[in-house]
Amino acid sequence: MKVYTAEQIRNVALISHVGAGKTSLVDAALYDSGAVTRQGKVDERTSAVDSDPEELKRGMSLHAKPVPVEWRGQKLNLIDTPGYPDFVGEVKAALRVADAALIVTTAEKGVEVGTELTWQYADERRLPRMVLVNKLDRENTSFEQTLEALRARFGLKVVPLQIPIGSQSNFKGVVDLVSRRGFTFEGGNKVQEVTIPPDLQDQVTAFREQLIESAVENDEALMDKFLEGEELSEEELRTLVRQGTVSGELVPVVCASALRNIGVQTALDALLDYLPSAAEALPEEVRALGETPALFIFKTAAAQVGTISLFRVYSGTLKADSHVFNVQTHAEERIGQLIIPRGKAQESTTEIAAGDIGGVAKLTNTHTGDTLVGSKEITTALEPIQFPEPCFTVAVFPKSKADLDKMSNALTRLVEEDHTLRVTRDPETGETRISGMGETHIQVAVDMIKRRFGIDLEVRDIHIAYRETIRRKARANGRHKRQTGGHGQFGDVWLEIEPLPIGGPDTFIFEDRIVGGVVPSQFIPGVEKGVRESLKRGFISGNPMVYVKVALVDGKYHPVDSSAQSFEIAASICMQEAVPQASPTILEPVMNVTVIVPELMMGDVMSDINTKRGRVLGMERLGNGMQKIIAQVPQAEMLHYATDLRSLTQGRGTFTMEFYQYEEVPPQIQQELIARYKKEKGESA
Repeated sequence: MKVYTAEQIRNVALISHVGAGKTSLVDAALYDSGAVTRQGKVDERTSAVDSDPEELKRGMSLHAKPVPVEWRGQKLNLIDTPGYPDFVGEVKAALRVADAALIVTTAEKGVEVGTELTWQYADERRLPRMVLVNKLDRENTSFEQTLEALRARFGLKVVPLQIPIGSQSNFKGVVDLVSRRGFTFEGGNKVQEVTIPPDLQDQVTAFREQLIESAVENDEALMDKFLEGEELSEEELRTLVRQGTVSGELVPVVCASALRNIGVQTALDALLDYLPSAAEALPEEVRALGETPALFIFKTAAAQVGTISLFRVYSGTLKADSHVFNVQTHAEERIGQLIIPRGKAQESTTEIAAGDIGGVAKLTNTHTGDTLVGSKEITTALEPIQFPEPCFTVAVFPKSKADLDKMSNALTRLVEEDHTLRVTRDPETGETRISGMGETHIQVAVDMIKRRFGIDLEVRDIHIAYRETIRRKARANGRHKRQTGGHGQFGDVWLEIEPLPIGGPDTFIFEDRIVGGVVPSQFIPGVEKGVRESLKRGFISGNPMVYVKVALVDGKYHPVDSSAQSFEIAASICMQEAVPQASPTILEPVMNVTVIVPELMMGDVMSDINTKRGRVLGMERLGNGMQKIIAQVPQAEMLHYATDLRSLTQGRGTFTMEFYQYEEVPPQIQQELIARYKKEKGESA
């Protein structure tokens, strides 16, 4: 593949609801451009783009993949992204290095949840965009209805650039409204210019006028010309549409059936004609770098040996066998062989110019989000990727003890590749926990670990960190007396226990109230140790007891048989006697939860929070039809909330949560927890 200049390159992220046909579109583009000799099909597992075994197994993209398509002497870097919401991190990474977005929607389903979400992501990056209406060859489809739905949802800046020739099973081509030329696509990748069918003439006139009305709004001279009834030339209209698209004032809509390869070539033409080049979209902070190489790592992907770092070059020219410096780690990296990734295949190259996308293997101290530069004098990193925070957490355990050490390394490798995954270890339970964007995200990660590292993991709900406490004062005696040959063991204590404020600054206080030396001072640390150890073990549910004040008020000792260990045991016995008298109870962690949902779905979400024993504390209107709900919900009810909220809001809702405080568990649930604990201990409930 030849080296292209930034002026000849378009970096376009393909984003959509799951199943809209992005990968099929790329497969058709590769075939039309001559890069492959046969158009791949996702459902036949022959796609030139999806190569990961997990992608083939599930029949959907899981990773962002840049695929270069050479078209009309220029280069389109089409970045195919997953449509399933669990893999939004891949979408965010692709949009970070793209200069424009192509939002793929279908004529079957129109504006879906994923269409709205990906539109929002493009808004966050302020990216110019186009819309491709796909699957126009399907039954019960209508381009007009889809266009109307797009304009109703996203505004009148959404304008038709093409209209279809034929509909449903008779869909065979498109009319370009700018040039007023018709094209049909029959027999593989053959395109033929045709006369516009007479029955479409009125539609062409109406839709072209709609396009012109929107386009001339930003040019007073041409607006006057249009209003005076003068005809705009094809070149004038093309320039207006391009200016409007690049500025974000217009969102042109094109037509296609990617699977049947209808309209794909005219869609590629539109991408080149109306979207900004890499040179035009260059960020301001990069312009000052001149010809010094600067590149941004937007993805770390697994390779047969090690990893491949995918990057975009923002300035200068990156050459093989050169050296660069990592702005974040201050490490020097050697750039070995450069590659141009293309789905399953890749090509070697000696250099990658500014504006282009490529890859390099075996970087040692560089990860996703890092900036590499050609001079140590550059110390400012390029803008990072704004990854979303994980919202679903599970505990993972190796099914084989032999895999315990290997599991840690495998999880570390996975997190380096996917920054929406987090791995933590709970010090209390010893659980290894993995957090991601949803149940499918976690399951894919677990399946990937098994395939790549041979480690079989079991997934369980995380252990809820329940606690115990007491509700009233109590006093008890504990005596430990044991006589053996020689020295015996003797310790006798009286303890008073009382509750501390739940959520207060102190979870445990020990007081020495001994008067007159009835318990010698050298044994008192043993008493405190015995109390602490018994609190750690808990009394009714096996969970640690907190918010307790314990006072040593009396006791006895033996001058020969007493020891710190004897008093430790006596204190433990005393606590077993005192706690049942102090009305013990179980506490659970309660979380502060912030949920952002569409206003129309607020009622369902609030009702669901109530069924989860939650309290809605307030609401706040955010604009754009969204509301923020602030609530407090027990953590035990939130384990699968990512899935529940997605179901309730069709994927439109998001949430965050953090620990608030411990609160008492309702009696019925306490009984279940106590019964479970007794069963685990082998006692009768």
